[in-house]
Amino acid sequence: MNEVNKTLFIPLYGKAQVIRRGILLNDPTAEKIWGAESFPLHGKSKSRWLAYNMAMRARVFDDWTEAMLRADPDALVLHIGCGLDSRCLRVKAPYGTWIDADFPEVLALRRAYFEETDAYHMMAMDASRAEAVAALPDSRAAIVILEGVSMYLTNGQLRRLFQALEQKYGRLYILMDVYTEFGARASRYKNPVNDVGVTRLYGVDEPQDLLDGTAIRLKAEHSFTPEHLVNALKPAERIFFRIMFSEKLYRRIYRLYELELAR
Repeated sequence: MNEVNKTLFIPLYGKAQVIRRGILLNDPTAEKIWGAESFPLHGKSKSRWLAYNMAMRARVFDDWTEAMLRADPDALVLHIGCGLDSRCLRVKAPYGTWIDADFPEVLALRRAYFEETDAYHMMAMDASRAEAVAALPDSRAAIVILEGVSMYLTNGQLRRLFQALEQKYGRLYILMDVYTEFGARASRYKNPVNDVGVTRLYGVDEPQDLLDGTAIRLKAEHSFTPEHLVNALKPAERIFFRIMFSEKLYRRIYRLYELELAR
């Protein structure tokens, strides 16, 4: 497994930690997989605060996916760069088709823990190759989850991915986390992914630049650390967590965008 693929173990570790504490996520599958597949993490990757942050990010994506499915229940769910995440089990809203997509070597490991059904499928996909979108199932609408993916793609690759998705689906709902360009530069020197060998990341300052030439539009910017999730921490932890992940400082580095195509 290459360096980029190894990054999937960082959020998996974070989820396993919060699950053991009984907060933020209910995901016994994550704890099971981490227990079986874990390898030593070092430095910031093992931070309790990063674990909380990763779990909150996952919960925000979960809640958004649930809301989108309830608003458009016939939409296909497409989780690009799924890694070993078990969102397909955490989200309780019914769905017709859910595709978890990642590199073949990631899916080979994933298949040891997840089984395909009539509604749930795993597909090999390299997000840097926009032509891969053509092989995805047809649907009038798609809910696209891009969690922890954009920073490994150039702006050009992201733009081509959005163009391909627009050509494939009539309605699109996309949630995507991005580093700012400043955040990407800073991450060369201090980032948990450095611990597994990743040294090159990409940033986005103006999401609209990725959407030029498409009908996809920026709908909203979301918080990674909404107050109701921060309040799930112990009182003393909340204070320190708010200092570390203060919204104003955090936005200089990392942002969460919701995009939409409606026609």
